[in-house]
Amino acid sequence: MTHNPELTPKFHPELTPSVEELEAQERRLVFKQFTHDDALALGSLLVEMARERQAPVAVDIHRAGQQLFHAALPGSTPDNDAWIARKRRVVERYGSASYLVGARHRAKGTTFEESSRLDPDTYAAHGGSFPITVEGVGVIGAVTVSGLPQLQDHRFVVEALEHFLAER
Repeated sequence: MTHNPELTPKFHPELTPSVEELEAQERRLVFKQFTHDDALALGSLLVEMARERQAPVAVDIHRAGQQLFHAALPGSTPDNDAWIARKRRVVERYGSASYLVGARHRAKGTTFEESSRLDPDTYAAHGGSFPITVEGVGVIGAVTVSGLPQLQDHRFVVEALEHFLAER
């Protein structure tokens, strides 16, 4: 399997988004509503994007504790499902993207694992899980991708949300 170099570029600190940029993404990417049909459409968009890029990812969408969408693409493994669960729990607990939670800890000179005191087998503040926020309601769920390096997982979800919300 070949990787799209644009999807998984080499890590460069100058390309790493700041906490402020990540928080701005969350303020911008808000739904007016989020239905079962929206979960299917968003999940299908993520799968389509992953197929086009031959990305070996698993995709998951949860709302209010219920799994509304899940797909595992070629190259993904059961390990990706475990990462999805760990990253999603961070969104559910903190109400913020899993990558943003980790970035906030790094900005303080520590790590999520060191300072949260949460079981790392249960919680992972790694990129790829983004809150589903409904205007006037708040965070109601999470959309999660696992299979790429954490920053690319995060960017992949953000790109899909931007595209999805732009069409609504």
